[in-house]
Amino acid sequence: MATVPAKTSPGPATAQSGSSRDHRGSPIPNGAMIATRFMELRKRRGLMIALIVVNIGIPTLFLTVRLLAHAFDPKSYGPAGGYSIYTGLVAGVMYVFGFIVAATLGCTAGSVDLSEGMFRHLVVTGRSRLALYLARIPAGLAIVVPLVAIGFTIVCAVCVFAAPTQLSYDGVNVPVGLSRVGFENWAAGHPDEVICNFGLRLSGSPPNASEIASVMNSAPCGGGPGSSGGVEVKGGPVSSNGGVAPPNGGKTAKPTQAQIRAVSTLIARQDYSSYSSQFLYPSDSLMIKSGLWLELEALIGLIVGLGLASLLGQRTVAVILMIVLEVILTPIFSRARIPYMLNLQRAVVGVATAHLAPGGISIFGGGGGGGPGNGNGNPLLIPESTAVAICVIVAWLVVWTALGAWRMMTRDA
Repeated sequence: MATVPAKTSPGPATAQSGSSRDHRGSPIPNGAMIATRFMELRKRRGLMIALIVVNIGIPTLFLTVRLLAHAFDPKSYGPAGGYSIYTGLVAGVMYVFGFIVAATLGCTAGSVDLSEGMFRHLVVTGRSRLALYLARIPAGLAIVVPLVAIGFTIVCAVCVFAAPTQLSYDGVNVPVGLSRVGFENWAAGHPDEVICNFGLRLSGSPPNASEIASVMNSAPCGGGPGSSGGVEVKGGPVSSNGGVAPPNGGKTAKPTQAQIRAVSTLIARQDYSSYSSQFLYPSDSLMIKSGLWLELEALIGLIVGLGLASLLGQRTVAVILMIVLEVILTPIFSRARIPYMLNLQRAVVGVATAHLAPGGISIFGGGGGGGPGNGNGNPLLIPESTAVAICVIVAWLVVWTALGAWRMMTRDA
């Protein structure tokens, strides 16, 4: 007669090994949780369309119109690409609107479970609330980072391959990449173009004022003698036609060729710093730094929007506050020097991000923010060191992540 062994309950070792495989209480999100959050965000068609239109559609449409206009009428419309078009799109469109749509995505990810009544169902699964919150960050980045990269790649490609072939500086075609000596030598060989278009800045009454007056007032420009480029004189006399008044009101003799070349060289020496910042198309280093800078801006918008929406428990108010921060508060705090509030202004994340802008990108109407590769900085921005700007950005990311996670962990299901 065969006997069947009785079923026994698992021993302590078996029970302990089974419980060790249950990672639902782990605060670190796994791949399945991140994939689920990614699918939930991707299925929101209105949000995805807005992301694609802003990051890819607007730059593509603008560049397409410029390409067609230049193809049909190249004399009336300049090339579609170039350095100025690149800086305008990066600083004026992708920087501002990229932050807004990334913040909208973060606000949606931080409030979608509450608005759709799914938060209770997530809690009863036994998953860690901290892991549920942290899973939204890589899920959102998996959406916004590729979109920003695609739009930025399109801008770079058009601005490089459809760039102008000649550099127009103050209406004059000038060779690109000349050194200071080379620029002065070129100006000495083209004195009429330099004197008539570049202009001259003087301080007080220089010792060779009579020679300068003779050259500037006799230049054969389009408006006749004396209609040379703008002359800015600090503390010195200026003639009624915009030229340099001769000393003691006397008449000047006809200048020699050596004097004309000397004045054009002086003008070129003064304008070299402005000329050296002009390029036909953006350099590789500028494009790399700009791309990383735009991705940083999108990362900040996503994480801050996620934490704010989780803290408030809704999306609409959070999105409005993020728009106000980017469109109203950041430009004001970046440029206005408010007494006794400079440290508070430096603590705004938008101000810190503006200071990290690459040197060739114009922010808020000025130069670059003083980031890598920029030695001059933007005089319109309030002063802030790079180290302080980095600390401010890190603090915003950490604090808003902590606030959003804390609110999710303490919210009633």
